[in-house]
Amino acid sequence: MGRGRRRTRVRPWMAGVSAVTVAAVGFGLYWFQPWKLWQDETVREALPVTVDASRAPAGAPSSGAPSAPAVPAGPVTLASGELISHEHATSGTVKLLRLADGSHVVRLENLDTSNGPDLRVLLADAPVEEGRAGWHVFDDGEHVGLGKLKGNKGSQNYAVPADVDPARYSSVSIWCDRFDVSFGAAELARG
Repeated sequence: MGRGRRRTRVRPWMAGVSAVTVAAVGFGLYWFQPWKLWQDETVREALPVTVDASRAPAGAPSSGAPSAPAVPAGPVTLASGELISHEHATSGTVKLLRLADGSHVVRLENLDTSNGPDLRVLLADAPVEEGRAGWHVFDDGEHVGLGKLKGNKGSQNYAVPADVDPARYSSVSIWCDRFDVSFGAAELARG
């Protein structure tokens, strides 16, 4: 008589280890999103301009005639600073702008940082410190989230909520909310 085929049996503990391994790798990929380190998102937003109806063009009649079209008013820089690197190499300029209508905007110019999961722009009262001492401080004190980072490269604008007094804040951070760490930050020097 011939030999019978031997049935291979998978041990239950090996199936469990395999399932846990697959789940752990899947969760790790979701949580860390390592592919973002090689994907750049460039945003090139124009400098914000609002229209100030109280500013009429030069030579426009001041009374008795229909009002002249309003003139676009450029923003006024209230504070600015250079980004320094924290968790990831980061460079660029940050400006706190007041627009003609009285609203405020944080502008990132020539930003260059790594992409990552859940990056946000924070306006904070924390001092900007170099090295590891500055990585985790921006969510400790008073801070305002201005929204998700639109791109890890380029120039972009973030509106400051109308009920926020920007004079109370002294720094801006590119903040990774998932890992509670600053990719880079700038001290806002009033000028």
